[in-house]
Amino acid sequence: MKTFHCDRCQQHVFFENVKCESCAALLGYVPGLGAVSAFEPADDAGLWRSLNADTNGALFKQCTNYSLENVCNWMIPADSVETLCPACKLTNTIPNLAQPENRVYWYRLETAKRRLLYALSALGLKVESRHVNPEGGLRFEFLEDGGVGEKVLTGHDNGLITMNIAEADDAHREKLRTEMGEPYRTLLGHFRHEIGHYYFDQLVTGSKWEEPFREMFGDQRVDYAAALAKHYQDGPPADWDASFVSAYATTHPWEDWAETWAHYLHIVDTIDTAAACGLELKPDDDNEPTLTDSTPIENKSFDNLMKRWFPLTYALNSLNRSLGLADAYPFTLAPKVVEKLRFVHNVIEAAGSGEVVTKAEGVM
Repeated sequence: MKTFHCDRCQQHVFFENVKCESCAALLGYVPGLGAVSAFEPADDAGLWRSLNADTNGALFKQCTNYSLENVCNWMIPADSVETLCPACKLTNTIPNLAQPENRVYWYRLETAKRRLLYALSALGLKVESRHVNPEGGLRFEFLEDGGVGEKVLTGHDNGLITMNIAEADDAHREKLRTEMGEPYRTLLGHFRHEIGHYYFDQLVTGSKWEEPFREMFGDQRVDYAAALAKHYQDGPPADWDASFVSAYATTHPWEDWAETWAHYLHIVDTIDTAAACGLELKPDDDNEPTLTDSTPIENKSFDNLMKRWFPLTYALNSLNRSLGLADAYPFTLAPKVVEKLRFVHNVIEAAGSGEVVTKAEGVM
């Protein structure tokens, strides 16, 4: 993610900010601009004038979930008939707000979802809502467990992504991470994983990528329920890390793809942020990892990404350990995993470039 500045005072601001801490200007993300803009009141009708030079003083209104609910910070063109921003429109069901803590969870869910959507847009990946594609468009349901035995499973089904809102509870999520022996479990990671399933259907199923996918990840036509039951009964193979990015990736080729896809988004977003900050590693000792390429990642080859990734993760983990924290990047990437990441890169690069792939049931 690139860096952002207040258009009024040039203070550094974050993607999630709603107010400049330096000059108190209202901040809002403008999807069409791909930037956080500062705003000033335009009139008494709730309209705001953008101070970003590229908007030429255009007028905007706040997403309803920004102005009324305080769980969003995206803006909508003033003349739009929409009341919700493109991100909030994708959410079909929100948590029950009669429970006070659920508003916090809703905010965290929407924040992670917006960061995901920003990354997808930067990669040139198409996002179709259920309003545009009623059969397989994207939709989010944020649900909570009910009574005894009524458990909500986070997952994907033909464009419908369900999130158990308990994943937005840091203590609960960390407890699950420990119980399941996972080195990493975040809300954003869940969104990246589940959207991977969505894009498998969009980009791989029935396309020229399907056979190469089976050669690398395995045959996705293997019974999923049986594979899942076997995984939870027997666990992953002892040598799983030689071929898979995570233990859960061993469950089924679909899960291997989704885990690898999520990991690719981790890599690209982190490198992009480091590049936007101008981060370089120039140690005095030639034996230490170096990173001198801080150019934007657009049109960069996969090999270039990997060349930058390994020294960056060394620095990230070293910094975290200096703060007494766990490694920011608790993974090792075996050669076969790197090749799977390369496959995901190639699929995304083709889709982002607008390549048309003939599918078995039509044209993508």
